[in-house]
Amino acid sequence: MLLMVLGARCPGGPWGAPGSRLLGSLSRALSPRAPGAAGRALHSAGGPQQQRRLFTPPSGNELARCAGLASMMRLPTVREGSAGLDACFVGTPIDTGTSNRPGARFGPRQIRSESVMVRPYNNYTHAAPFESLAVADIGDIYINLYNQQENVRLIRDAYCTIISGGCRPLTLGGDHTITYPILQAFAKQYGPVGLIHVDAHADTNDLMLGEKVAHGTPFRRCVEEGLLDCKRVVQIGLRGSGYSPDDYNWGRQQGFRVVQAEQCWFKSLAPLMKEVTQQMGSGPVYLSYDIDSLDPAYAPGTGTPETAGLTPSQGLEIIRGCRGLNLVGCDLVEVSPPYDTTGNTALLAANLLFEMLCVLPGVKYRCEQSGDGGSVKHK
Repeated sequence: MLLMVLGARCPGGPWGAPGSRLLGSLSRALSPRAPGAAGRALHSAGGPQQQRRLFTPPSGNELARCAGLASMMRLPTVREGSAGLDACFVGTPIDTGTSNRPGARFGPRQIRSESVMVRPYNNYTHAAPFESLAVADIGDIYINLYNQQENVRLIRDAYCTIISGGCRPLTLGGDHTITYPILQAFAKQYGPVGLIHVDAHADTNDLMLGEKVAHGTPFRRCVEEGLLDCKRVVQIGLRGSGYSPDDYNWGRQQGFRVVQAEQCWFKSLAPLMKEVTQQMGSGPVYLSYDIDSLDPAYAPGTGTPETAGLTPSQGLEIIRGCRGLNLVGCDLVEVSPPYDTTGNTALLAANLLFEMLCVLPGVKYRCEQSGDGGSVKHK
């Protein structure tokens, strides 16, 4: 498999001593971390062993953040798909399903640009995902700007390929339409999946301007096609004015748990997430995170903002509360750079995607020294 490394650092190997810097030049493309340099090799379980490739995002102290080509966290970009990866970042740049402000098609590019500020170690949870998972950026899904039905097929087929080898995709959206074909692919692989849906909107409309495929309809389509285990669906952060009680009641009638934003105000969401993890059980779970779940004071760069939303700290609690679940994939959608003049929305999105990576199955948690000098193990 050909690997093109864009500003990534490799701690050893044939191209130089540990800490050597790569500036994105194709002539300086680098092999993955060698087992000896990493201290161990990762292998797939069962059957012939396949070595997993470990990469480490470059430090801003070794490679200037303004340098190199833009990939997620300046990870290597893999040109030939997700084979050999445990997890991948992938962009799905469409906004043809938006109903208000456009621009989410530019979301993946801006999130990648802002991700230079995200470092590889989680200082609070002590997650060290790059020490245990093979992760790379596999680029963007090929999409059609003029044909929404064709986009459904293109996205579904691409994700069927990505997940067929066990890779867990972390998706940079794009509007929320993309979750429908993504879940088609997951249901084909796993059967109906559980869903944690964080959003200002239920996205269960039947039609939008007469169309069945749009960013406000994905979860209605998913229920109709049997893609979801409806007793394991939780929607968090829903709010704003509506058209009728059916806006939320339709989901409840299917078995969804609906947690409106008002139920989250002024409190920690850690207790809620304990209940959610019990509800999800050991089955496959997908996390779909719309940036408009957050209050527009924190995340103004989105297409359909609603007032009085969640805080960033609550957003972190939701994602960190997913630790221990059988997360098979995640997405972060609806970042619209034209309305994000400071880049703060995309920066927040990049950090949330990193937090998603930190709670995937198989992530290593380091042992840290406690304040009294004892050793504390973080599982």
